[in-house]
Amino acid sequence: MADLFVFGPLRHAPLREKVLGRAVACETARLSGYSVYEVAAKGAPEAVLCQTPGAAAEGVLLRDLSNQDLARLAYYEGESVDVLREMSVTMSDGATVQALARALGCVPDGERLFDLAEWAAEWGRLACGTAREIMAQYGRTEPETMARLRPFLAARAWARELARQDAPHALRSARGLDTVEILRDRPGFEGFFRLRDFDLRFRRFDGSMTETLSREGFVAYDAALVLPYDPETDRVLLIEQLRYGPVLRGDPKPSILEPPAGLVDAGESPEVCALREAEEEAGVQLRELRPMMRVYASPGYTTEFFHCFLGLCELSEADNGLGGLDEEHEDIRSHVIPFERAMALVDSGEVNAGPLVMMLYWLARHREELRRSA
Repeated sequence: MADLFVFGPLRHAPLREKVLGRAVACETARLSGYSVYEVAAKGAPEAVLCQTPGAAAEGVLLRDLSNQDLARLAYYEGESVDVLREMSVTMSDGATVQALARALGCVPDGERLFDLAEWAAEWGRLACGTAREIMAQYGRTEPETMARLRPFLAARAWARELARQDAPHALRSARGLDTVEILRDRPGFEGFFRLRDFDLRFRRFDGSMTETLSREGFVAYDAALVLPYDPETDRVLLIEQLRYGPVLRGDPKPSILEPPAGLVDAGESPEVCALREAEEEAGVQLRELRPMMRVYASPGYTTEFFHCFLGLCELSEADNGLGGLDEEHEDIRSHVIPFERAMALVDSGEVNAGPLVMMLYWLARHREELRRSA
């Protein structure tokens, strides 16, 4: 059994319980001669411990941890247990004890001291959601693979936070999640995507409960999609790229016309994501975003959710060309075409990606107003 000094986000009890899978005995403690700094990360900010003469790092001493506890914490942190070393920790009553602590790190220029209350208020829910995603793969996914997946698992947790932005229910029922009971989760595929295999029951419209049902769901991400449009020239920009869905379906023409789009990173707003993807995938800078629709891709089996925007910009023949990020293996071609030609491609079936069809029809409804105010 071992005592461990933790600092930064792991002082947050709900996060510790997600990581360890249980509550553990703990006491307030300090590490003299050190400070805890907040460092940026994809998702909730993290913390680093650094030597600071005259300071004292606030932390928590976790008592009587097992080797399994230490292994779980190391898996979550993405580090080996071997980085822990013995240090002298001061308790709230002034007593000094020996405890394990993580190795020291460097403080990047411009970073600020870690404030637990501020961090928990802004990032606590996301951090707990990310920990739930990570620890679901403990013992199943190698740490090296987890290091690559971590930003995506944080994005998946962030999607659950974005889902809390409720949509209107003027026509549909106001039934909430309290009318659904998840009775049992069974192991499913865990990776970049997640296949959730579960049993549930729910309250019917007539007030009765269903029998227990076995279902599977595809847990994906929130994505931001943007249709670049120049109201002065009445042109849109579409991108073309090879898509794996059509490949796996056996489509003889698997290159698809779409709007620029990308996964919303953890902690990122869909608007920021839309601006970023327009520049990365199509090389265009947007002067204004107009919200379009916020929709589920296919709510019968997947969590995938689209935040759609119209991106007002200037488009010219010079915006035709190749783009995409090499590190993401993107091979993208841009097409700047008149709006009417885009609609003709919808009619012919050449535009066969549902989100693009939906966004073009939205533009058709608002196009005249946009052109008058251009």
